[in-house]
Amino acid sequence: MKKIFVLLSFVISTTAMAQQDALVFFVDKADVATSIANPISILTQDALDRKAMHGIAIDERDVPVNEVYITEIKNQPGITVHAKSKWLNAVYVRGSESAINGLTSLASVSDVEFADKTLNRRPFQKKQRDKFALENEASRVTYNYGAAANQTEMIGADFLHEEDFTGTGMVIAVLDSGFPNVFTNNAFSDVVSDGRLLGTYDFAERQTNVDGTGSHGARTFSNIGAFLDGSQDFVGTAPEASFYLFRTEFAPTENPVEEAWWVEALERADSLGVDVVNTSLGYQDYDNPNYDHSYEDLDGETTIAARGGNIAFEKGMLLVTSAGNDGGGFTFVATPGDSKGVLTVGAVDSSGDYAGFSSIGPTVDGRIKPDVMAQGLDAAVVDQDGDVTFNNGTSFSSPIMAGAVASLWESRPEVRNDVIMQVIRESAHLFNNPTDEMGYGIPNFEDAYNALQLLAIEEQVLKENFAVYPNPVRDVMNVSFPKTIEEATVSIYDVLGKRVLQQKITSTGNRVNVSQLSEGMYIAKVTGEGTSNNFKILKQ
Repeated sequence: MKKIFVLLSFVISTTAMAQQDALVFFVDKADVATSIANPISILTQDALDRKAMHGIAIDERDVPVNEVYITEIKNQPGITVHAKSKWLNAVYVRGSESAINGLTSLASVSDVEFADKTLNRRPFQKKQRDKFALENEASRVTYNYGAAANQTEMIGADFLHEEDFTGTGMVIAVLDSGFPNVFTNNAFSDVVSDGRLLGTYDFAERQTNVDGTGSHGARTFSNIGAFLDGSQDFVGTAPEASFYLFRTEFAPTENPVEEAWWVEALERADSLGVDVVNTSLGYQDYDNPNYDHSYEDLDGETTIAARGGNIAFEKGMLLVTSAGNDGGGFTFVATPGDSKGVLTVGAVDSSGDYAGFSSIGPTVDGRIKPDVMAQGLDAAVVDQDGDVTFNNGTSFSSPIMAGAVASLWESRPEVRNDVIMQVIRESAHLFNNPTDEMGYGIPNFEDAYNALQLLAIEEQVLKENFAVYPNPVRDVMNVSFPKTIEEATVSIYDVLGKRVLQQKITSTGNRVNVSQLSEGMYIAKVTGEGTSNNFKILKQ
């Protein structure tokens, strides 16, 4: 009995000492009102300008985490802080279960959320899976002129370039695992010499060098910003954009801290005024299986990455993310691709057919994912040595799409991110009949561009003219006013030209009761302050 007791005590002791990961949430922030009243103290002018243009409010989530609270956590025995998030008002920590639970006794801490959702058994070692194995395989090598032509023309990004929309003035952040040789690679020489590589940061190592582990990030970056003109020709989908390169992935291991680093990078991107973010990363299973995300977790709101992605969307950025390469494994789109605020991209082959490795939808709550598709099988890339090659993976369909998104948005930068995303979805070839494998299908950026310009014309027309709705109408007809007009008169005539109703209205009192009219066709004339518009309306 004594031996059993000693053994049981040892098991309990070692379990309590095992290292766990967790988010630690704080109760509040310091000087919130002062910071919001003086936003330049917490955001760059570029970020303020973008938010003002899109009508994005500055709120408490933009205020940094209280450094006093972070220091207090760092000073706790057995606790290491690995990341922080102002949007979540939290830090990501590592320590024993008991040490982390002990943090709840601090007045500054509101809650603790463990990465291990059960904490009812000790973690065991699982064979490390190389998440980039598929993408690191060079499927074929050829040096044909314009190697990127097919993947660019497939989505109509070449049309945007012909219209001189190449990403100029747009800022793109690329979040990935490593960007070796970007300052010396010929494919990025224009970006570097033009001063369009605005900054780099490694959130895992806390340094500006972003060589990282592997060359995955350099290759995904090439799909957006590379330009080669000579014996090897290659053009990314936004070759004139400006860039931040952020390393958030630590390839040798797989741990949820990478989600926390990713959110931290989003926060920095937002504060710097970034427009578009490309993420060729996805998270579902980890070295510690207790940390794995189940299908039920991938509801677009639960994971650290999904929560951060949704806030980034609310802050006005447009996030483009790879769907994942688990079509033959876990099957479904991983996080942050499950996020409701993310444009998730699957992979097709050179003919536009579904690539079998591409993760599919729907999400557990029934949403269409992936959103759209681009070439990810035999996708042309530029490697870290400046050579054109071909790789497989949704990691490459995502940046091909992200660059096109930035080039499209350049044509109308005042439009909000949600409108841009919806225009792109509606341009895709399966929009009316989406599938689990392909989502809404392959976008046509020429159609998206034309729809966006038509939207601009419609908005301008509405600014300068009256409009009536609904039509047909049953009981009440509403009148929208041009911006500069406050009062108007509505006159309604039957088909014989007899006036049957007349009413004065204002921009705030703009409802006209037509319930007394008989069913049939009428002409409504709205006149006010020099502007007059006629409308054919059907009374039901």
